[in-house]
Formats: sequence, C-alpha cells, structure tokens
Amino acid sequence: MRPKSKPDVAPSASSNTHHLSHSDEPSAATALLVGVDFGLPHFDTELDELAQLATTAGLTPVARLTCKRKAPDAAMFVGTGKAEEIKELAVLHGATEVLFDQAISPAQQRNLERTLGLPVNDRTMLILQIFAQRARSHEGKLQVELARLQYLSTRLVRRWSHLERQSGGIGMRGGPGETQIELDRRMIGDSIKRTKERLDKVKKQRQTQRRQRQRNQVFNVSLVGYTNAGKSTLFNALVKARAYAADQLFATLDTTTRQLYLNNDQGQGSQISISDTVGFIRDLPHGLVDAFAATLQEAASADLLLHVVDASHPGHPEQIAEVQSVLADIGAADVPQLLIYNKVDALEPGQQPRLLQDVYMLDDLAVPRIFLSAQTGFNLDSLRQRLLTQAQQHGDLLSHLMTSHEPA
Repeated sequence: MRPKSKPDVAPSASSNTHHLSHSDEPSAATALLVGVDFGLPHFDTELDELAQLATTAGLTPVARLTCKRKAPDAAMFVGTGKAEEIKELAVLHGATEVLFDQAISPAQQRNLERTLGLPVNDRTMLILQIFAQRARSHEGKLQVELARLQYLSTRLVRRWSHLERQSGGIGMRGGPGETQIELDRRMIGDSIKRTKERLDKVKKQRQTQRRQRQRNQVFNVSLVGYTNAGKSTLFNALVKARAYAADQLFATLDTTTRQLYLNNDQGQGSQISISDTVGFIRDLPHGLVDAFAATLQEAASADLLLHVVDASHPGHPEQIAEVQSVLADIGAADVPQLLIYNKVDALEPGQQPRLLQDVYMLDDLAVPRIFLSAQTGFNLDSLRQRLLTQAQQHGDLLSHLMTSHEPA
C-alpha cells in the first residue's frame, strides 16, 4: 500500500509523514528525512533541525517521516515493515538519499541500503559532511579529517560487503574481501595516527599562544553557544571584524581571536582577547568533540564565556542544556558565564523582556543575563560595560595575587 499524499495523513498509527512541495524534476540531491521517537525528551517531531542540516549540506528535503518505537530494531533500526514504507515514500517523492535523525550502526546502515536501494546516512555523517565543507583553516581541516577517518573506520564492513568472504586456498586466511578490509583498516589507522600527530603540533602552538596571553595578563573571553545563535554576528559587532556570519548551521568552524579595547566615561580602559568558537548542536558526535579538542580548549581556558542564546527560538532552554553538556565534556563547566540572549529584535511584542539585564538560574547557579540584538546593535553598550567591569576586576585580582607573592 502506497503512503497517502495528503499533508496531514499518517500512513500508520505509529508514524507521521510530512510531504514537502517539490517540482516535477527534483534536484540531483534530494533527501527523505526519518526520525524515530523512542520516548526520549526533546524529540524533534517536525525534524526541522535535520532539515536545516540537510539544506546546509546541499540536500533538498522532499519528505519527512517520523515513527515511534520502544527500542531500535537491531537489524534495520526501524523494522522491516517501516523500511518498506520508507522505500515507497522515497520512490513517491524521488528522494536520492535517506537521512536518519539518529546515529545508526554500520550493520543497520548496510541492511537499510540493501532494502531501500538508496544511500542511507545518519545525523553524524551529515554533520561531518557539513564540517568538511565549512573548514577553512589548516587546523580545522585536520580536525574534520580526523573525525571523518574515525567514523569511516567503523564502516569498512559495509564498504566491502560485496566482496568474497569465504576462505581462500592454501596459505590464505580469507577471501579478497577480508584482505581488502584489513588493508583499508591499516591504511586508515596509519592516516589517523599521522593526523593526530599533526594536530598535536597545532595544540602545542595554541598552548604557547594561550600562555603568552596569560603572561600579558589579558582577559580572555570565548563565545560559545548553540549553532546559529548569532555568535559570529555578535563577535563582528564587538570587534568590528569580518568573520563569516550567516543564517545557517555551522556557518563558521575555525576559531577567530581578536583584541578588543574597552574604556568608560572616566577614561579607564582594559584590553581583552575575544574568541569566536564552533557552535554546538544536539547529539554532537563524540568523535567531533574529541577531534576539535584543540579548538574547544579555547573555551576551557577562557576567563569568561559569553554563552550566546537565540532568544527567539522556541527550544532555546533545551539548546542551553545541550551547550552545558558539551562544556562539561570539554572541561569548561566551571568557567564563569555571561548569558547573552540574542535576537530580541525577532521577538513578538508580548515576548519582549521586562528587564534588559537580570539573572538566570543555570545549573543551580545565578548567572548574569543580558538581552540584546547583535544584528541591530540594540543594548550592545550594556555588554561592553559588563565586559569592561569583568576585565578590570580580573586585572585587580591578578595584581593582588602578584603583590602578595612578592618577597618581603
């Protein structure tokens, strides 16, 4: 039975299909989006974030399907019946690829591709692809390459499943398929080792730069936040830089650091070092977190984190929680934060904050919060004043510590 084409009609009691407008001749890269609700919190029922990721990667979503299960099917992730339903829907809409909103195992990927007759990728691979497209610096490219190699190393069984697997002749331990798998595994292992060695050199260079800033007693600030929260736009507004900023996921990957001098009406001033870092996202692959350790270390070594939040996004509380989780993973959970509720210009009149500065309870801590618009410049002066105050307090503390340790 073919899935019905009405937008609000569900093909079965446990799934929902969303049909998107598309032309009679779909583009070369079109995707059917699939999400499975296992009863976990924050499930994206509309698959909006997956659709954004797909679009960012250059794919055109043509239909979306969600279903409910108690647990993943070991062989197909969604079960045989649902896989057939996905196949019919893909044919109906001319999808050239199927994307899952969750991570799937190599065996599940192989079985699905056999059943569907189409390439199947998951959220992890999609994010890796976007990172590969976005990386510009030598360091960024190395980090993406390491994550890609680590991901690929677990998928060799799928790539060579078409080759012979029976034992060979005398003196042979296996067929050519097994031989090729071992060869590929060794080559990838060697590539991972070389890439890690090159990244270690980059990490040492970054550590040297951080030590230099510490010796100069510069107040170090890092921008963190969920992807597309407006970090790069805020960074540009503060330092008058030209870092790439766009309304898309992972618009920038490479850390950019600039010096910013702030002063008040009395002529008192301080210099700070401010860094724009890669954005976070739900279910950020651990391989990427590990690979980007050198970049993310900027956040862990900062004196202050500007945690940028898209105040206009309906799911911003969940996005804050995701950022906090990644900060804990990289050892930055204890770095002081200043919450920046950005994009207030996109809020409806009834959603506008009553106070432009207040405090927000974050992990049982009262964290200062500032509402502003990096795009329009609204209330940016409050942030500059706050940064100046924090920098001066930091400088006073360092001076006190140095004085107290001087010999009598």
